[in-house]
Amino acid sequence: MNQSVPPIPVPDGPAPTVPMSFSGNRGAFLHLVTRGALLEFITVGFYRFWLITDIRRHLWSHTVVDGDSPEYVGRGRELLIGFLVAMAILAPVYLAYFLAGLEAERIQAFASFPLFAFLYVFGQFAVYRARRYRLSRTVWRGVRFWMSGSGWAYAFRAALWSMLMLLTLGLVLPWRDAALERYKMQHSFYGDLQGSFEGSGWEFFKRGWWLWPLAFVSVILLPLAPFVYAAFKALQWRWWLSGIRFGGVQFESDLRGGILAKLYWKVIAWALLLVAALIAYLVIAAVLVGAMSGMTISEAYKSPAFLQSIPFGIATVLGYLATMLGFNVVFRLYLTRDFWAHVASSIRIRGLAATGNVAARGDLAGALGEGFADGLDVGGF
Repeated sequence: MNQSVPPIPVPDGPAPTVPMSFSGNRGAFLHLVTRGALLEFITVGFYRFWLITDIRRHLWSHTVVDGDSPEYVGRGRELLIGFLVAMAILAPVYLAYFLAGLEAERIQAFASFPLFAFLYVFGQFAVYRARRYRLSRTVWRGVRFWMSGSGWAYAFRAALWSMLMLLTLGLVLPWRDAALERYKMQHSFYGDLQGSFEGSGWEFFKRGWWLWPLAFVSVILLPLAPFVYAAFKALQWRWWLSGIRFGGVQFESDLRGGILAKLYWKVIAWALLLVAALIAYLVIAAVLVGAMSGMTISEAYKSPAFLQSIPFGIATVLGYLATMLGFNVVFRLYLTRDFWAHVASSIRIRGLAATGNVAARGDLAGALGEGFADGLDVGGF
């Protein structure tokens, strides 16, 4: 008697999601960035290339996906060389503008717009190439991410969209973000798995149109600004993550603006505290230096010679540098580490099984783009 074998049931509905998590120790990160800030001071800023590398290694290695963490394989020396080469290319541009300014005020005014336009386009080129560098230094489960495409093609697209942004007072931002992200993602790969971006500008606009008028209101009511910006960034991250694809791999996030608003307010509070500490320090420095000169504090601050004196000048520079280093530590702790931790913990990944048979592809990208981004202050993580 033949018995029929029942068919294997096929699960209905979408593929299960895999949560992403962040396991980094906050105290260890604080020690890392505090030590890095002191070394930046000692090396006149040049240690930042190694500090950035250490920060990325910390964040990447403690971000866990399905039991495995990505590995950042970039090196500080690469960033330093990229920065020096970028400065060698940018220096003649700055020199030409400076000489034009010496020639005549009229020429300087005429040169301002072309210089700004050039630096903006070049900055977008640097942003694209920096992303290519970071992707090619990111490895997960032995397979490298990488990126193709033209940095100049992206830069000119970004420039045209920025002109539309000015003409529409920012109203086309959703469509700008969708178009630029679509170009970046279609040239992004995980091994031989090509990326894409499915998010639409209209979807972004529908979610966040109400933030556009609030942005103008927050310019007048400044305490409202951190809340508006936090709501915008949370919405932007959720929209962006929901549109990312690597083959059948999809992402989703439940990041909330309230979490980000708390981070922004903490940074603002620390900034005010650091400024207050700087003012108190300068008053104490003035008292001490004035006492050595036989002057009261009121006499000292009324005396141009005292304000221009070498001891008070040295004390002022040291206080300013200490304040900036302190702010860098605060910024990196709250808006880099804590921001990263909240975003990573909010992510769920669907269809991760599609990465099971990925073949390694792609080459390492040079660090020149990262150097340009650092020189133009348009870098990121």
